[in-house]
Amino acid sequence: MASIDRLLDIMARLRDPQRGCPWDLQQSFKTIAPYTVEESYEVADAIERDDLPALRDELGDLLFQVVFHSQMAREQGAFNFDDVVNAICDKMERRHPHVFGNASIADAEAQTVAWEEQKRQERAQKNAGAEQASVLDDVPLALPALTRANKLGKRAAQVGFEWSDVHGAIEKLDEEIAEFKAEVRAHACLQADAVANQQHANDEQSKQAHSRQHERLTAELGDVLFCVVNVCRYLKIDPELALKRTNASFERRFRYVERGLAARGKTPRQATLAEMDQLWDEGKRQERGDR
Repeated sequence: MASIDRLLDIMARLRDPQRGCPWDLQQSFKTIAPYTVEESYEVADAIERDDLPALRDELGDLLFQVVFHSQMAREQGAFNFDDVVNAICDKMERRHPHVFGNASIADAEAQTVAWEEQKRQERAQKNAGAEQASVLDDVPLALPALTRANKLGKRAAQVGFEWSDVHGAIEKLDEEIAEFKAEVRAHACLQADAVANQQHANDEQSKQAHSRQHERLTAELGDVLFCVVNVCRYLKIDPELALKRTNASFERRFRYVERGLAARGKTPRQATLAEMDQLWDEGKRQERGDR
């Protein structure tokens, strides 16, 4: 039995109404979707750690998710695993005419342009007859926010909605930061008024004012983050990857702070900010080799 046939058989048995697994039988597309996303992240994590044995296992877990969804679809008469495989094969051949046809592509950058154009044509065909198709159609809502912001920006840029260079994007970022700072100042004033008029701090009108202020703060900070993603796009930097690396750097440096404090017989709660800052800067210098 081929490996994939063995896996398909295992999945079918797990979903067998009479002798299957009770947990697997209770699942649906919506309940399994979070596991599918989680397995994708675990694949990315194994790659980031350069752990090939783990990558093998995580790819197997991700493949199982594809098989799981395919089995549930087969039970509903919608499609089966073979249909999934054939669909992706057709798509790859269609989007690589320079490999499977007679088209000519000069380099990877030209292929990216051709790929996006093919996707645009596919979207147009899919949305034919729709009242108002958009270039933003089919950007998945479930994507991580930074990744989705990047894709939305790229789609809009395809129809000319972009600055001529990165400097325009940076100027827009500066503008949004200024607007965010203004909202922070307004928030501080509102907080000060609440303290000065403590007797009214808990009335309904005060609560509504704080709620509106918080919404404005959230909106302005969202604008700042979206502009940061735009700057990344112009510089061809993956914002998700950039933040992931910063997260890893922060974790390394903070662990250095914890170790340094432990050597002094302290925990972070027992230390001053000045002590932690000193250790943070020390760890930073060591990382850079600037001792």
